[in-house]
Amino acid sequence: MSDALLEQHAAALRLFGEHVRAVADDQWDAPTPCTEWTVRDLVNHVTGEQLWVPPLIAEGRTVEELGDELSGDVLGADPVAAWEKAAAAARAAFAVPGALERTVTLSYGPTRGAAYCAELTADCVVHAWDLARGIGADDRLPDGLVEFALKEVMPYADGLAASGMFAEPLDIPAGANAQTRLLALVGRRG
Repeated sequence: MSDALLEQHAAALRLFGEHVRAVADDQWDAPTPCTEWTVRDLVNHVTGEQLWVPPLIAEGRTVEELGDELSGDVLGADPVAAWEKAAAAARAAFAVPGALERTVTLSYGPTRGAAYCAELTADCVVHAWDLARGIGADDRLPDGLVEFALKEVMPYADGLAASGMFAEPLDIPAGANAQTRLLALVGRRG
């Protein structure tokens, strides 16, 4: 399980990273399906999520201890380099033996490292689609990542909108493929 989870996380990071590297200089202010976010805002969000992993997993710090240390613009003058560094650090932190069995303290309470990794993986998959849409790239997601994200999101899909981080789930069209089902669960029309 742990090797499979780590590979899914790495694959999601690779996919998102491919899109980050494809952002043209004039696309950073482009809109995304996340109505509040530009391409830069979206990349900043996902990069920031990865920056949380080392202090929470490797150092055992809590969200409260970190406070706003990782808030604001984490991309600086070189968004691609900032993304690459954050993604590599997150992968390394989760790959440390025992990291997935640790308990981390998140904003909503204690969580196993494996659950935290799975949550970030699913989020990264969905945001890879958002980023692809924002820059006009191919938005087809790999089947394995879609299936992984679906399994992760389905148990709590009804409560996602209440978090304020997702739109209301959409009706899933009859005969919809897995990617369309995933996107509908997180309030996106594919």
